[in-house]
Amino acid sequence: MEKLGMSEEEEEMEVKEEEEEETASYLNSSTSEGGRRSRGREEKERTKMRERQRRAITARILGGLRKHGNYNLRVRADINEVIAALAREAGWLVLPDGTTFPSSQAGRPTTSASTLPMPHSAAPPLRGMSPPGSFRSIDHRQAMVDKRLRGVFPPVAGPVPASPLCFATAGISGTSQDQSPVLEDSIESGEDGKVTREDLPRLPDRDFSGTPYVPVYVMLPLGAVNMNCEVADPDGLINDLKLLKSAGVDGVMVDCWWGIVEANKPLEYNWSGYKSLFQIIKQLKLKLQVVMSFHKCGSNVGDDITIPLPNWVAQIGRANPDIYFTDGHGRRNTECLTWGIDKERVLRGRTALEVYFDFMRSFRVEFNELFEDGVISEIEVGLGPCGELRYPSYAMEHGWRYPGIGEFQCYDQYLMKSLRNAAEGRGHSFWGKGPDNAGTYNSRPQDTKFFCDGGDYDGHYGRFFLAWYSKVLIDHADHVLTLVKLAFEGSSIAVKLSGVHWWYKTASHAAELTAGFYNPCNRDGYAPITAMLKKHNAALNFTCVELRTLNQYEMFPEAMSDPEGLVWQVLNAAWDANIPVSSENALPCFDRDGFHKILENAKPFDDPDGRHLLSFTYLRLAPALFEEMNFFEFKRFVKKMHGEAVLDN
Repeated sequence: MEKLGMSEEEEEMEVKEEEEEETASYLNSSTSEGGRRSRGREEKERTKMRERQRRAITARILGGLRKHGNYNLRVRADINEVIAALAREAGWLVLPDGTTFPSSQAGRPTTSASTLPMPHSAAPPLRGMSPPGSFRSIDHRQAMVDKRLRGVFPPVAGPVPASPLCFATAGISGTSQDQSPVLEDSIESGEDGKVTREDLPRLPDRDFSGTPYVPVYVMLPLGAVNMNCEVADPDGLINDLKLLKSAGVDGVMVDCWWGIVEANKPLEYNWSGYKSLFQIIKQLKLKLQVVMSFHKCGSNVGDDITIPLPNWVAQIGRANPDIYFTDGHGRRNTECLTWGIDKERVLRGRTALEVYFDFMRSFRVEFNELFEDGVISEIEVGLGPCGELRYPSYAMEHGWRYPGIGEFQCYDQYLMKSLRNAAEGRGHSFWGKGPDNAGTYNSRPQDTKFFCDGGDYDGHYGRFFLAWYSKVLIDHADHVLTLVKLAFEGSSIAVKLSGVHWWYKTASHAAELTAGFYNPCNRDGYAPITAMLKKHNAALNFTCVELRTLNQYEMFPEAMSDPEGLVWQVLNAAWDANIPVSSENALPCFDRDGFHKILENAKPFDDPDGRHLLSFTYLRLAPALFEEMNFFEFKRFVKKMHGEAVLDN
């Protein structure tokens, strides 16, 4: 039982008595047994002595902190509590799982957290760990209360206010779930007694004036061109584009849907709606990023319309469903074609690669004038579901819900043949099958034998399978980009990579593995992808740059998400490969905090190499963007991306 009322002198006396008793016991044992005592018994006794000595040192440290530092530490506090108390005193934030990071410079309250220097990126961070400084942009107002987070506070009865500012002290060793720690000092709060971010004063944002010019594009609505290949609402679109132009936007991004242009017959292309749309954009002197969209629209978050794959492809799929990605239960994903048919002549005598190339070559010929005039600034080629380079591992139509780990998508006959060939080539033909213990779409890593800590993912078979699975992804991109360079010679090309940030703080990174990114904590899965992009001089377009890890923790603590750590890893992998990087937000963003996070990633502070994003594309043009406060913040954001001076208001 803990003696919370014990004084420092009494505690030292107790420690001394324990030391004397241990020493006497050790000597008596030595005398009685002499040289006959076994080596195991000697080591056991030495371990006990060392533990007693460590406890004595800890007790003296605790006594000094309580006496001279005003720390409210219990007598039997362990070393974790001591370290946590010292870290908080130094202005760091300690999460319940022990993750520690600098939240602000508490000794200099006038310094904006966003002005802390970005660490040099030459050495990549450990996989699964947040990079140094990745949390440095937590809302600056939180710096006003960081000093008050001290030590581990004594348990009190009753509920604790659900403030995001005090969750970091929960879950420390010795504190039970029903005895939550609270802030030692009182903090001004609202009528309900809760501290909110709005209650705290805002410190000045980082000044981005004079920083490099980063172009800003805005994605047009998914249905800007309808299924009849006509501009859906030309008058409304023109008004919206004029507003975007007034905000200083450089251009727009447009999806060219395979299911609209080549809808009915192979090699019959209807570009009429896109001709009209592009003329409107050209007349307003806006630039164009064009996406070659070889996937179905309507299966992902934010898809408000449905645009299927071409009718003739669907007919082939009904007769041969193996042209689609397939999970371990035989469910087909009709969002895009499996990469297993890239070189299989199953599409009316053509391979999938030939179909993609013919579509892109037709586009290049049809819009040659816009390329010559520089109106089309970039071609982004769709390489998978949602136009992203990944497997459709987290399909909502199959019941997936965040933060499920997803399922492997390699069970069509063509990819399974490839897997069997790879296994036979390795000399282990019995490896020619997918994992049977990897869970389901909504499993957690720790609930599966494949993804759990020490699971099969890191065994001989697991490493073989994951290496093959990710190689199929990289080879697909490599083959398509080879044809893209032929179709769009001399044009800038880009590839979109999805930000699978959930379960990033686990050892296996399960959600990334099922999506095709072989990126567990002991391996960099993005370096091979960036090396492949470098081979084709292609830019990398990465998502989720507006997300904050702390916010994700508050909303979904069970997801073990770390978007900031993921962004840090991917951006540095791309910059180390010396390829340009663009980005876009993963979810709708209208607030200053989200825009500021994008700015920090777009223009890292004090980067020794002066690196910055090639461009940023905002998701997406919608009526909510033009609401007064939202549009005000957006215009302010665009100016900062352009390096213009903005009043801090």
